[in-house]
Amino acid sequence: MPSVKVARKTADTDMTPFVDIAFLILTFFIMATKMKPPEPVEITTPNSVSTKELPANDAVMVEMDGQGRVFFTMLSENDPEAKLTVIRNLNQNKNLGLTENEMKNFVKSYSIGVPFTQLKPLLATPAEQQKDIKQPGIPVRDTTNNELTTWIRDAVTAMSGRKLNYLIKADNNAKYPDFKHVLTAFKKNDIYKFQLVTSPEDVPAGTDLARSRAGAQ
Repeated sequence: MPSVKVARKTADTDMTPFVDIAFLILTFFIMATKMKPPEPVEITTPNSVSTKELPANDAVMVEMDGQGRVFFTMLSENDPEAKLTVIRNLNQNKNLGLTENEMKNFVKSYSIGVPFTQLKPLLATPAEQQKDIKQPGIPVRDTTNNELTTWIRDAVTAMSGRKLNYLIKADNNAKYPDFKHVLTAFKKNDIYKFQLVTSPEDVPAGTDLARSRAGAQ
């Protein structure tokens, strides 16, 4: 009786996520803010236990909400001139037609989540009122026009010579494809190390970390 050979099937596995992560160094930290900033979008981040605070200076932060919208924040509390340098360069290179007052409004703004074409009407609004404007997010999905790449590049240039922190603050419901577009913007600027912003959580009682902290006090 002839033997029956069972056909062997091979499963195709999409290795793209693993390849992307392989070229990045992920550092997980809690970045706890002393006060809630006036963000234009509500983002619910994962919880973690750590003691590191969100830096107020020398940092670039990208935020993603649950809908995939992307926002850019430049943290330079002690050097507002750096933010002014960024917006002046963009105004010239992108022909945005911003007035001096509108560029000063950018310095006061916490985060930006609009295409370059919508930047002028946003900055014509006082910074304290911008949180009430629904922002569509910075375009990142077009591989030929990932505007986040430009934001990051100009911010890094304006703060050159400093040791910068690169932060990603993503909502719990953010999807990997959107996260990948953000990674692409960092990679195009030769940035492969960044920190993920999470929410503070108490150390569980009885754990090694809890005992370690108690001994340090």
